[in-house]
Amino acid sequence: MSLRYALIALLTGRPMTGYDISKSFSRSVAHVWHAPDSQIYPALNRMERDGLLSSVEIPWGKKGTKKEYHVTDAGLAEFREWMESPLVPQWQRDPAYLKAAYFDFADPAAVREQLRQQQAYWEEHLATLEDTRATLADRSHPTLAARIAELEEREAELTVRYKIYAYDGLIARARTELAWIQDGFALLDELHDT
Repeated sequence: MSLRYALIALLTGRPMTGYDISKSFSRSVAHVWHAPDSQIYPALNRMERDGLLSSVEIPWGKKGTKKEYHVTDAGLAEFREWMESPLVPQWQRDPAYLKAAYFDFADPAAVREQLRQQQAYWEEHLATLEDTRATLADRSHPTLAARIAELEEREAELTVRYKIYAYDGLIARARTELAWIQDGFALLDELHDT
């Protein structure tokens, strides 16, 4: 259900085509809610059918058209209702932790390689998050810039600060993952004298 809210959140900045949504999604909302194009486009159609979005045909190429999506008043009302409702904590489903609990079934070299792969992922992800945070702080992030262009300075400041707050949490999580991976390397060294 949260994909619809991630899409509405993205569209509060400005109307966009499906293609623009997909590009913007990968640069912003995907850091907190991953969804491939195969989920985004059907969700947009459902949301339009449900009255949360409307669309207009805009010219594309020499003879074609494409849909530009807009958040409706009903979509904004549902988004606000969701934002103000209590968050239900989700059970964790992370294969990295499941595997870590059973590393005793794996060869230490395989464990070390898995930790290296996880480390490479989290280092790259951390760099992306830190870069994105910097563009939020200086207000150059394109999605943010579109969102705050029409806001009064106080509202713009609130928007920027809350986005930075979210990214600070994501950055802290990435750093914690990297520290946990380092602990895994240390544990391997301790248990297997390598």
